[in-house]
Amino acid sequence: MQFFSIDKRQPKGWFFGPWNSEVSVPVGYANEGIAEEHYHQSMFEIYLVVQGQSVIVVNGIEMTLRQGDVLLVEPNEIHTFVSSSEDYLHFVLHTPFVKGDKVVVSQDGRDFAS
Repeated sequence: MQFFSIDKRQPKGWFFGPWNSEVSVPVGYANEGIAEEHYHQSMFEIYLVVQGQSVIVVNGIEMTLRQGDVLLVEPNEIHTFVSSSEDYLHFVLHTPFVKGDKVVVSQDGRDFAS
């Protein structure tokens, strides 16, 4: 068994996944939307909104996420969060997990892997 609690002092974190267990799908959280324009080459990201609201932009389309919403971001869709309420919280899953799959889009439009 593994048990974890959310650390409100950290903007995001990971609970379990391939790096610390046999679980093949990483499960993490964020208590604020992280403003970093990026995409994943192979992975899907699934956001499960627990409380509050946040504004996300996916491929240039801005939408507000609220408690109870689920958002699936597909591979190669550029996305970033632009604002979050103080009580915001979401869980996020990556599938299939591919280490080093995240590509950050820089301010000048160039991509670099992280």
